[in-house]
Amino acid sequence: MLADFAAVAQAISGTKKKSVKETLLAAYLIRLDDAELERAVVFLSGGPFPRRDERVTGIGWSTIVDAVSDAWSIDHDSIFGAAGRHGDLGDGVAELFPAEERRSMTLSQLGDYFDRLAATPGTSAKRAILAELLGGLNGQEARFVIKILQNEFRIGLQEGLVESAVARAFGRPLTDVRRANMLTADIGATALLARANALDSAVMTLFHAVGLMLAQPEEDPERIIDTLGPDAVADDKYDGIRAQIHGREQEVRIFSRTLDEITHRFPEIESAARGVAKGRSFILDGEIVAFDGRILPFATIQTRLGRRKVTPKLLMDAPVSFFAFDILYLDGGPVLEKPLHERLLLLRELIAGADDSAIRISTQSPAISASHIDELFDAARDRANEGLVIKDIGSVYTPGRRGKSWLKYKKAMATLDCVVTAAEFGHGKRRNVLSDYTFAVRREDDLVNIGKAYSGLTDVEIASLTERFLAISTGRHGPVHLVRPEVVVEIAFDRIQVSGRHKSGYALRFPRIARIRDDKTVEQISTIDEVRRIYEGQLKREGVRAVGSPSDTAPGGDVDPNEIDIVPQADS
Repeated sequence: MLADFAAVAQAISGTKKKSVKETLLAAYLIRLDDAELERAVVFLSGGPFPRRDERVTGIGWSTIVDAVSDAWSIDHDSIFGAAGRHGDLGDGVAELFPAEERRSMTLSQLGDYFDRLAATPGTSAKRAILAELLGGLNGQEARFVIKILQNEFRIGLQEGLVESAVARAFGRPLTDVRRANMLTADIGATALLARANALDSAVMTLFHAVGLMLAQPEEDPERIIDTLGPDAVADDKYDGIRAQIHGREQEVRIFSRTLDEITHRFPEIESAARGVAKGRSFILDGEIVAFDGRILPFATIQTRLGRRKVTPKLLMDAPVSFFAFDILYLDGGPVLEKPLHERLLLLRELIAGADDSAIRISTQSPAISASHIDELFDAARDRANEGLVIKDIGSVYTPGRRGKSWLKYKKAMATLDCVVTAAEFGHGKRRNVLSDYTFAVRREDDLVNIGKAYSGLTDVEIASLTERFLAISTGRHGPVHLVRPEVVVEIAFDRIQVSGRHKSGYALRFPRIARIRDDKTVEQISTIDEVRRIYEGQLKREGVRAVGSPSDTAPGGDVDPNEIDIVPQADS
């Protein structure tokens, strides 16, 4: 029942000890029937659907707020206030809802609501379904339903801990549970296999997106060599769209990092993959990159995103190629448990038969020393790539996990001194502090936003800034506080691109806070002219003509309260 689920989730959130969380969860799971078990482990992993399921509910913050208001006649200001006090919308709503149980709902019935939301088009219709659901819940139940809808469960559980609890509940080896979940990309199906003692029957199938292996950042090349050894391999880190291609005979599907299908946006890659798939079956991991014989800026590929139809003109204006750097499945079976050096041999053999340049092998080189890594990094930058991903040549592929087998090495290209114009409550352990900062540069007498950063500072620094920002808050939009522009931060980034999202007309790629600049005032921050010079120098180095650069008077097109460009004058 949903009430039992909420009670267990609350108990788990009340302890920081992983062993206690695992014990509580295992004791709960073993009591469930198959239908409830399958749903419970998926929900406890933080979302409404398993990883292999491409559906989304299409529910955002504003729709939840509207549905809460509809369900219980609660005004929006009260909802915003409660969410702000708790730093979490679900926790805030729990404060406003009644405590007594409203009705008896099973997890299967809750799952049916999620299915309806995913299948229903239109915000108004989704809002009505969600209001119907919330109207029958008490505060504790609503708390966790909203967390699931936001894909942010925030009770200290990750899918790895859910796997451990499944193994403990049914007395199965954790390695077997993890392998089955890796192959199926469905923790619900894995739990059922564990209960039935059938984990060895788990199989990997094509055309269901697999979680992507992730790299851990590392800024010290000496430490990279110490961790991976002198036999590591370095891949160029491309500035594109991480994707996987599934192919068999004449059927091809392309999935994004978020496991959404994007095949229709890249017909030339689909066509090239069909050529590779003649008599073969495979899953490739790689990056879709703007490419016309040389690497083009990421902004080029952005023109394809969100398009329902890719026109011949768009194909010509925004050419792309897929740079493959790993293979997970080949000719009927998974190969992700083979060591990387064997997978790369299989990948090269497969792609060697391709006769279409829309699919290529990534640039890969041995990384034998720290100085050599720096040389490879400079060469990757000369090819207009971001940096390197350096990999343990003996590592297996672990979907959805970030470990030390893959290390990404990047250096900031430059820094800008910017002033913070808005501060937003963070997520997870930072839900009660203002940790996400929108920042601006100067344009004559105005301030114009150029980006948003949430990394680089310590917990102590964030706590201190939270106090400062709350003291200088000038207004609020949900979790976002507008603040007087007086806190200056130094922002490191990888590149600048043209953007209509911010009033500056530019955006920074991968911004992070290098340090707080209490020694500088808002009058001393970087200007839009500095931004433009860096941008044009970047294009010059890449041999790209500066087309479509924003004018100084372009207002931009902010569309999201989380990217607010309501900025006071510098002298206010």
